[in-house]
Amino acid sequence: MKTAIWLYLFLFVAFFDLHAQYPILTPFALSLGAAPSFIGLMMGIYSITHLPGNLIAGYSVDRFGSRLFIVLSLLLAGIILLVQSHVTNPWELLVLRSISGFVLAFLSPACMALLANLSHNPLKQGKLMAGNGLVHTLASVISPAAGALLVARIGFTEAFNALGWILVFTALCAFFFIRNAPRSSPPSHAEHSAKPSPEPEEPPTAIPWLIYLLPIAMSCAQGILSFELPLMAVTADAMMTTGLLFSVVSLGALVTLSMLFLNRYSPFARSLWGAVALALTYFMLAVDSPIPFAVLLLLLGMAKGIIFPALSSLLIELSGGKRYGRTFSLLSIAFSIGAFLGPMLAGQLRGELSPYYIAFVVLMIASIAMPLGLYRDPARRTRLT
Repeated sequence: MKTAIWLYLFLFVAFFDLHAQYPILTPFALSLGAAPSFIGLMMGIYSITHLPGNLIAGYSVDRFGSRLFIVLSLLLAGIILLVQSHVTNPWELLVLRSISGFVLAFLSPACMALLANLSHNPLKQGKLMAGNGLVHTLASVISPAAGALLVARIGFTEAFNALGWILVFTALCAFFFIRNAPRSSPPSHAEHSAKPSPEPEEPPTAIPWLIYLLPIAMSCAQGILSFELPLMAVTADAMMTTGLLFSVVSLGALVTLSMLFLNRYSPFARSLWGAVALALTYFMLAVDSPIPFAVLLLLLGMAKGIIFPALSSLLIELSGGKRYGRTFSLLSIAFSIGAFLGPMLAGQLRGELSPYYIAFVVLMIASIAMPLGLYRDPARRTRLT
């Protein structure tokens, strides 16, 4: 449990640091002379460079443990931010964001695998994943507004310097306080005999590929939102407003993550209905619903707060308790693909149709495909629903 507490603490600082950049990267790129289409490319390239890192992390975390990759990922990301504070043109920023995408690709699989390995009890694993989502959300509630305020007070250069040193310090602390958890292993013979009718374990390769359409769709929609909101930031006051809007999304997620009773329900059902609710909210954004914009963002966050811990718990169940590094590496790859597609589509098509409508369509496709992937196997259907 001590490892979980330290990990939550460092994750809070890391997520705070990373989310503080969301409302300021686009205005920073605009200040360097970047066009909106170039910003979409920059955000997409950042996600694409996640892919090789995710692939390497999948096998490496299972073999060498999480600690090394957590420390190195935070340290290198901090150094890149320190260098980023001195860029003078958009192409330099593009290169640094590409490198940052690769080094940060190791962080999420390593952290998720470490949390999953801290317990073999599915209920406790679900609570650990919910705790991860709660820490992530707490950091992201205040960090976008804090990042915008930081830039308004001290400028882009000093803001990136401060955020970089925070990550470097966090990496050094993680080196001393985080330890690898024992490797996950199947239940012993005694544990098997205590159960009247144990269920056979599923290998990690048994996870249906259609399941990964949901994280692709979610990150595509999030990438579209992350592209659209900062374009409002043409002045310092507008940048503060954008930071607050990002915080509203996180506040909505915090509301549902705090509803601990939701963990009693099937992770499959929570993932599915959360995705449908998320899709409908994006549809209301696309059609200019009379519902206030901030309220719709709050609803977006609430839907995300339902899906994220549920999806992690669902993958843990489907993995059969083995190779968590590879399981969450594939999850990160799916998120990276969607995060690449979202800004790219928004940047290219926003003049022809609302990017929020694209988010609605991809989320509905994922919501339809998800049951098709699980319900082919009657045994899996009985266990997950």
